Amino acid sequence: MKSNVFSCGSHRISIGAHTYVMGILNVTPDSFSDGGHFEGEDAAKAHAERMCLEGASIIDVGGESTRPGFSIVDEDTEISRVVPVIASLNSTLRVPISIDTYKGKVAEAALAAGASIINDVTGLHHDVAVARVAAMHNAGLVLMFNAREERQPVGDGDIVERARVYLSDSIEWALNAGVHDQQILLDPGIGFGVSTNQSLALIRGISELKKLGYPILVGPSRKRFIGDILGLPVDKRDIGTLASCAVASMNGADFVRVHSVGQTVEALAVVDAIMRQERE
Repeated sequence: MKSNVFSCGSHRISIGAHTYVMGILNVTPDSFSDGGHFEGEDAAKAHAERMCLEGASIIDVGGESTRPGFSIVDEDTEISRVVPVIASLNSTLRVPISIDTYKGKVAEAALAAGASIINDVTGLHHDVAVARVAAMHNAGLVLMFNAREERQPVGDGDIVERARVYLSDSIEWALNAGVHDQQILLDPGIGFGVSTNQSLALIRGISELKKLGYPILVGPSRKRFIGDILGLPVDKRDIGTLASCAVASMNGADFVRVHSVGQTVEALAVVDAIMRQERE
């Protein structure tokens, strides 16, 4: 590992001893799992506070759905959705707030409102200016492999190797923009333009991606691959999500991004007790 600390604004998170949980807070009308549930500022704040009480180490705020077939939201609309929520959360929460965006203008506004992490689901392949914004604010930066951005057929090539090459480019762009190693997390991009088998391969391949030298964040929560395996709708996939998070942690993931925080925190406490104490 290039650093044993993840640095995001004034926050420092030690890497290695625990698997941390990032709680999802979508303030969108059309997210695949919880669209429209937390659009109002009061509802969003109450849900974020509940996730923190359940053990979330980061709250990730999103103003544009990234589900398959999502509608692109213009920057001003996205800003109007996320900035009031982030500003409100920043006044009460002690954990870092992440902005889920791939647009530099939105990232800048969110960081100014109190966010300290940018979660870029394109890994800078949409807008490299996101890296400059992160560098300017000393913000954490999540770089995700996104097969949708590759413009390649889904079945073309080894998916873990494709992710490695893609993320290597993302890392280079981030460092060139002035982002430091300790500010970077990598995400293998479960469910983004990949098949069920490829999503499974990416979870198996976490240890390989970790050779790039950075902590890993995995986001399997309620994704289609779980539904394909179990034959269950989105609202019945939490047990499958727990299994995915446990295996991801055992394979080396340092963070997981989920909707159901409390049960994930409990499950990973057991995984960490079994696996991580042996590594220390």
